[in-house]
Amino acid sequence: MVLTRAGDYGIFGVLYLAKQPKGKIVSLSEVSRAEGIPEKFLAKIFQSLTRVGLILSHRGARGGFSLSRPADQITVKELMEAIQGPICFSKCLSELEDCEKKDVCKLREVLQKAQDHTVKLLSQKTLADLAR
Repeated sequence: MVLTRAGDYGIFGVLYLAKQPKGKIVSLSEVSRAEGIPEKFLAKIFQSLTRVGLILSHRGARGGFSLSRPADQITVKELMEAIQGPICFSKCLSELEDCEKKDVCKLREVLQKAQDHTVKLLSQKTLADLAR
């Protein structure tokens, strides 16, 4: 699993929102400047995060973005998967793949344990944890 540039930018952009006072609406340009993220790229990422309900888009002269719920209720796993899709270390671990060696492959066994550990860790950490 490789964290893409969109993953990096999305996480840092949403973390910026998490660090704001409750209820504050932040403009896209402010997040872009503060985090050094190209505004057009961030707009696409935030648009997709709005569609899945992790952030809210506010229209109007004082519009911008805010978290859809408190930072301590959004896990790092949830955010990462919203940006990049399911966490999967190898194709053979994907539910979509049917590997004929899956019952005897020792590498698959190790990768599965590593993936399970990573998913558990990311599920336990919230945006609030990262924002501290």
